[in-house]
Amino acid sequence: MEIVVTSADLLREPSDLAVLACLEHTPLPAELATLIEGADFSGKARQQRLLYPRGMVAPKRVLLLGLGTAEKLTADSLRQAAATATRQAQELQVDRLSVGLNGDLALAPTLIGQALAEGLALGAYRFQRYRSELSAEQKFAVAGATIVATANAEALQAGATIGQTIARGVTYARDLVNTPPNDLPPAALGEAAIAMGQRLGLTVTVLDKAQLIAGGFGGVLAVGQGSANEPRFIVMEYGTAREGTATICLVGKGLTFDSGGLSIKPADAMTTMKSDMSGAAAVFGTLQVVAELQLPLHVVGIVPAAENMPSSTAFRPDDVITTLSGKTVEVINTDAEGRIVLADGLHYAQRYRPAAIIELSTLTGAIVIALGAHAIGMMGTSQELADRISRAGEASGERVWQLPLWDEYREMIKSEIADMKNIGGRPAGSITAAAFLANFVGDYPFVHLDIAGTAFAEKPTKPYDTPGATGVGVRLLSALLRSYAE
Repeated sequence: MEIVVTSADLLREPSDLAVLACLEHTPLPAELATLIEGADFSGKARQQRLLYPRGMVAPKRVLLLGLGTAEKLTADSLRQAAATATRQAQELQVDRLSVGLNGDLALAPTLIGQALAEGLALGAYRFQRYRSELSAEQKFAVAGATIVATANAEALQAGATIGQTIARGVTYARDLVNTPPNDLPPAALGEAAIAMGQRLGLTVTVLDKAQLIAGGFGGVLAVGQGSANEPRFIVMEYGTAREGTATICLVGKGLTFDSGGLSIKPADAMTTMKSDMSGAAAVFGTLQVVAELQLPLHVVGIVPAAENMPSSTAFRPDDVITTLSGKTVEVINTDAEGRIVLADGLHYAQRYRPAAIIELSTLTGAIVIALGAHAIGMMGTSQELADRISRAGEASGERVWQLPLWDEYREMIKSEIADMKNIGGRPAGSITAAAFLANFVGDYPFVHLDIAGTAFAEKPTKPYDTPGATGVGVRLLSALLRSYAE
């Protein structure tokens, strides 16, 4: 979708659909006030009214969208309203829409432009690659949108450019997660990394099984040994030429399908497990954003990729695995496999002596019980880094909620025969998983983000999401990395 900003009067410019996003209790323009009584539209959050002015204003249709009160307005309010506008345009089969604002918004113009562009673009997302036939409605796609500014057009355009870039990163992450596992085994994910590297000028390394064996990547090899699709270890670097620039490592879990292995999942829990590489997808999408925005940073994306399958060659409960770090792990449950591949990824990150290690994974069902679909679980060893990520979460609309990572939780994963065991039982399951990961980061600042509840939406709660992958993490990490670049 093409999104541009222009200085004009929304109601005087011809348009098939003009969208006016309104703060609550803000008077409507006089031309519209005659069309609708105040009781019919107050501007409360998520309120909608579609008007047919019949020549009283230039646009053919006017969609009024409520933003709620000025006190509660956030960038995500605008993001959701813009996505709603695109969805309405799609339903009406309007090729291009125009969007304006009604009321005094206490947000920076650049942030307004960014949020509107993200919502407009993400509201248009659909994943239809595997349909053999498309109806006329499915074939139709909104071609573009114009953000109509009464002031600050230049700042709005700058923000809209950033928003479109971030939306493309989210879309890329969604496409990766939504791709069926038969078309995206670990090798194909490695090929996607190489293709992205060529497109964006990244330095990409993909280690195959033989190289993993030679390098001692015991965690990735163990999890992947039950599958006919061999594992990969993917490293993507942006900004390698920036000497003296602190390195930020992003580590994403890349389980392209997770059956649970020999500790097999029930059938209904196995559906959607193509989304177990959502952490990896977030790393891919974020690196695309960083490269397209040309941020003055050195960012390394690390993705241990494997497929967890049951077979005569699969790893077993009671196995003891020697990870890349040399630390040993007693396997209690093969369905707690993500932390085992991440052990190798996190240890590998240490070789960059990073200023921060941020890891994303669909790691535990326990976080879904605790936080549902509205927050990312966050645990870490650096409060400074955690606070910075919290601020990025508020700014991006991908909010996080911090849980403790006290030493007592590490006691729960101690093993009688190895350095640790891969699961600590039902109590505090999300925290003990993070405690496991913390064994592999050394003294480097580390934060773990559990996105199990937010990565895949069977029933979306936000208009910029669609059934399937949400692309969670890309907006959050983009906000975080932009803060480092400022």
